[in-house]
Amino acid sequence: MSEIRLAAETRTEFGKGAARRARRAGFVPGVVYGHGHAPVHLNLPGHDLMMALKTPNALLVVPIEGKDEYVLPKAVQREAIKRSIEHVDLLLVKRGEKVTVEIPVHTEGELAPGGNLIENVLNALPIEAEATHLPESVTVSVEGLEAGASITAGDIVLPKGTTLAVEADAVVLQVIGAQAPEATEEEAAEGEAVEA
Repeated sequence: MSEIRLAAETRTEFGKGAARRARRAGFVPGVVYGHGHAPVHLNLPGHDLMMALKTPNALLVVPIEGKDEYVLPKAVQREAIKRSIEHVDLLLVKRGEKVTVEIPVHTEGELAPGGNLIENVLNALPIEAEATHLPESVTVSVEGLEAGASITAGDIVLPKGTTLAVEADAVVLQVIGAQAPEATEEEAAEGEAVEA
């Protein structure tokens, strides 16, 4: 995964008024914490941050006290209607440090014929990997799987240097059979009336 460099400014004003002023100026308030350091409050460029967060578990590089530091997004607060980023919590990480994150699971291939569907039991797979080498996602083949089949965390081939942070027998996705449409109560009542 490549690093995404963001220009950030240290925040000296706090509270709702300061946060609103920062957002009007195109910034997103954020806080960096971790490794026993006191939290550092930043203003991050809003558009650049939004683009960076389109990548799952984006490794960001931000200047803190004159030194470039690696951070991972830990919590992102969004505005309810517009979905714009209101605030971000960032976790300070070091090169070589192992971190636990969740990565998306993508599927490829066609299921067995018969209108079967894939049910995602886990929306994301918890893994542990080096902070500077986090995989963006994993891909699983569902080619020819029939109803009742499932794929567990242990079945998924992980990139080198990555380990599971969940039990190997945890079901990640399963194939469910197509269900016949149920007759509504009105249709059932009409059918009984015709028979009479």
